[in-house]
Amino acid sequence: MTASFTIRPARTSDVAEIRRLVKPLADKRVLLEKEAVAYFESIQEFKIAEASNGEVIGCGALHVMWEDIAEVRTLATSSEWRGHGVGRTLLDALLAEAVSLGVNRVFCLTFEVDFFTRHGFEVMADQSAVDPEVYSELLRSHDEGVAEFLDLARVKPNTLGNTRMIRAL
Repeated sequence: MTASFTIRPARTSDVAEIRRLVKPLADKRVLLEKEAVAYFESIQEFKIAEASNGEVIGCGALHVMWEDIAEVRTLATSSEWRGHGVGRTLLDALLAEAVSLGVNRVFCLTFEVDFFTRHGFEVMADQSAVDPEVYSELLRSHDEGVAEFLDLARVKPNTLGNTRMIRAL
């Protein structure tokens, strides 16, 4: 296999492929599986890694949570392409998108602590990343990812048991 692939914005026709990439990771409780409607509603947040033959080999999303913070979500690579730089390239594209949107911090929930550490993320010890006024505004969000970021009891205690990490840009 040659390691030739490109990154592009996701299209609605990619939802089935995103779900295909997420399914084995959800079965292993590494990612949460979502209904198709959730992917359609957030398709504009996704980037797709596409092999030169047109195969969708990876995906990832950037979800803005507040003026200065966003979350990397649903970063997944097909098992055949792991170790070929797909995840790194997708993450780089999502971080570049964050910068272009004016976001200066990016959050993630992950089991892949080593991967994200290699890319400048640090384990979050507490919620000092958000000042009290912003925290109170974020409490009004209905987004479960925002609730997870705030470590609110109503969302779990961390359903998957993953690690909360953050990176300054």
